Amino acid sequence: MQPSIDVVIPAFNEEASLPLVLAALPSPPVRRIVVCNNASTDGTAAVASAAGATVVREERPGYGSACLCALDYLRRNDPPEIVVFLDADFSDHPQELPQLVAPILSGNADLVIGSRTLGEREPGALLPQARAGNLVACWLIRLLYGHRFTDLGPFRAIRWEALEQLEMRDRTFGWTAEMQVKALRQRLRVLDVPVSYRRRVGVSKITGTLRGTVLAGYKILYTVLRYSLGRRD
Repeated sequence: MQPSIDVVIPAFNEEASLPLVLAALPSPPVRRIVVCNNASTDGTAAVASAAGATVVREERPGYGSACLCALDYLRRNDPPEIVVFLDADFSDHPQELPQLVAPILSGNADLVIGSRTLGEREPGALLPQARAGNLVACWLIRLLYGHRFTDLGPFRAIRWEALEQLEMRDRTFGWTAEMQVKALRQRLRVLDVPVSYRRRVGVSKITGTLRGTVLAGYKILYTVLRYSLGRRD
């Protein structure tokens, strides 16, 4: 029997793109989709519900806040064996989910990062500031933790038991970095696999603004550094 696979999608004002994401997710193998409506002011919750997703709401802003809220729902309602995280902006290719979870299903990995730098990218999809931030963060992780990641991409899969072991905390931009460096600290088996990437629907709330870019870059680097110094909270 194939392990249960649930998908978590944090969403803030993504009513235009979210239906495209939900329609492209393959079922099977996906058992359940949980969309966290992160204080959206548009029809994000309505389109998610109409497409058959389970909708939870988190009023506190932040990517990590939305992910933590969705995970709390899963924890209380028949947790899956594998969790896949996916953005709501349709920049990732949801139909590539099977190749993302394949190393976990084969027993070769606990955490799989969908690498946009290894995969095919539409011109202009990965903005220069995002590429630069990824490069610096991955270099710093390699320097401090001895592992070479190629991306901090949001499209990722992890075994539920491994995720619970990480005790995730970050509520903002450091979520992806926290997961990856904690996985290294816990000696989980980690792997990058190529995924495709396209220009998102709409404007990015993070790399699409100067403020978002600066805040995200600071929080990611801070997260990488803090856990290298032995902090676990």
